[in-house]
Amino acid sequence: MAIAVSHHAASTVDSHRHQLLKSSGCHHEFANVSLRLTSKILKINIGPLSYSFVKRNLSTIQASVSQTSVFDAVSSPSWKSTSDSLKKPSEAALILVRHGESLWNEKNLFTGCVDVPLTKRGVEEAIEAGKRISNIPVDMIYTSALIRAQMTAMLAMTQHRRKKVPIFIHNETEQAKAWSQIFSEDTKKQSIPVIAAWQLNERMYGELQGLNKQETAERYGKEQVHEWRRSYNIPPPNGESLEMCAERAVAYFMDNIEPQLLAGKNVLIAAHGNSLRSIIMYLDKLTSQEVISLELSTGIPLLYIFKEGKFIRRGSPVGPTEAGVYAYTRHLAQYRQKLDEMMH
Repeated sequence: MAIAVSHHAASTVDSHRHQLLKSSGCHHEFANVSLRLTSKILKINIGPLSYSFVKRNLSTIQASVSQTSVFDAVSSPSWKSTSDSLKKPSEAALILVRHGESLWNEKNLFTGCVDVPLTKRGVEEAIEAGKRISNIPVDMIYTSALIRAQMTAMLAMTQHRRKKVPIFIHNETEQAKAWSQIFSEDTKKQSIPVIAAWQLNERMYGELQGLNKQETAERYGKEQVHEWRRSYNIPPPNGESLEMCAERAVAYFMDNIEPQLLAGKNVLIAAHGNSLRSIIMYLDKLTSQEVISLELSTGIPLLYIFKEGKFIRRGSPVGPTEAGVYAYTRHLAQYRQKLDEMMH
């Protein structure tokens, strides 16, 4: 079933790409065109547009289309030499973290896509999450479009030992891009681009949004509410099922985030219980039955290593004062050692 979801998501994305490529006029010749080909990625720059085609296997090509951002993807850490920065990274870190407790979590309300902030406890959970990942490199941050996920990512990064500044990328319009430009190369190198995407939002709970969960169970019956909350393909009234949430979240991950990992970028995703469960379903190749029993605690980061085209679950780093041996790899241990040397 997980494979079916991935294939469905891929076909949806491929259809979208076909229309976008067609409408953008890529079948015509351009004067300002550059190509870069690696073993896995073909990157085509056409004026302000950048197209990255990622080869997954001999028969399938996935593509990523993105506007040129306010600043390029963050460069290698300053302690690396020029020759080191030219080497293809052997692995990349992927950190998933569910947002901290929100004000509606506290009130036991169905939240879904309603945009509510964190509680005091949620703020503390986000800060604790930051401490756990403070020794892990982060080059790109993706969040949902909802404030509780964005607050979690921003608060977490205040604890990172590299002290880079997370900066939201605004490219909705030409004016938004122009007004948010950065004119210092040094500042760009000390910044982390943050991209907010609605596709990473919590699943939309339809007519349940804003209702108290206990009162809803009393009104509709516990079995019915449990079916809406925990089944894979049965949505609540006028809402999304987990399957529907997975289609958009996994498609976005494959189209936008996986190419960054292939390029060696270390990525943090701050999102929600159901959008992250969907992504984990894809990463761990879970079935529809396995994913519905998957529970994610608020504010607890989960680390994956992307290496040789595979995702390897490493668990949750335990904190800044301990190595978290079971979660760390040799590459991450070396990164931490460099951080220690910089701080002393």
